Amino acid sequence: MGKKVKWSWTSAFVGAASATAVAALLSAKPKDPTFHLLSIDLTSLKINLPHIDADLILTVHVTNPNIAPINYASTAMSIFYEGSLLGAAQVKAGSQRARSCQVLKLQTRLDGVELAHHAGKFFADVAKREMELDAKVDIGGKAKVLWWGHRFNVHVDSHITIDPVFLDVLDQENKSQLQIFLV
Repeated sequence: MGKKVKWSWTSAFVGAASATAVAALLSAKPKDPTFHLLSIDLTSLKINLPHIDADLILTVHVTNPNIAPINYASTAMSIFYEGSLLGAAQVKAGSQRARSCQVLKLQTRLDGVELAHHAGKFFADVAKREMELDAKVDIGGKAKVLWWGHRFNVHVDSHITIDPVFLDVLDQENKSQLQIFLV
């Protein structure tokens, strides 16, 4: 029939090592982190006419699906209602282990005067008990793999529907995009 093929342990070893290296590279490919708003708690309502400010605590669940731990810098998450900046949530600098989840409590201040510019829409939202908010944040930091530290940036866009009466989270869509800088 044909020529007999000679078995080579070297070829088998090189093939197995190549397959292992490809599998390691595919599993090490950076993945986008996930963010999920768990709850909103009103901590205070400050009325100092003409200003009305609401202080809130946003509880956010964050997942780092990557094989590298991260350190991130402090930043602010902007919160929008009907396209207008309503307030900001402070994200303190911190770190997160590889392939882990953590819960962040973000202090937030919303500007009641800015909300008053949309009074008609706001009262309609209260009546139907559905209010749509948007949030945007850029989080920068460093991920360390072995002895190399790589800077990264995560941009998160969130569209959140809440009950403005009881501050329940009704629905949300969060999109995150990870960018790694190799230099």
